[in-house]
Amino acid sequence: MIISTTETVPNKEISEILGIARGSTVRARNIGRDVFAGLKNIVGGEIEEYTKLQAHSREQAMKRMIQDAKNLGADGVINIRLTTSMVMQGASEILAYGTAVKLK
Repeated sequence: MIISTTETVPNKEISEILGIARGSTVRARNIGRDVFAGLKNIVGGEIEEYTKLQAHSREQAMKRMIQDAKNLGADGVINIRLTTSMVMQGASEILAYGTAVKLK
């Protein structure tokens, strides 16, 4: 599966557009992480626990998008984008989406 943030894939021709492939995950913060993050907020610096949580969430959303593309019969996903939104206080959604395509 070829994944790209661009509209095309070098040296490949798009033979068919299959639709939008998407994958998402909703994650809530952890009370233990919140306590540490609150302390970190006082002294400043990166909140590594949240960085790791977001990185894991992005990877899971991407894997789900790739699986959705496979279910559509795609060889690739182009124009990939990631977005996030707050679902409720303390919980956010990470959404990965792109155009599922067949390549020649």
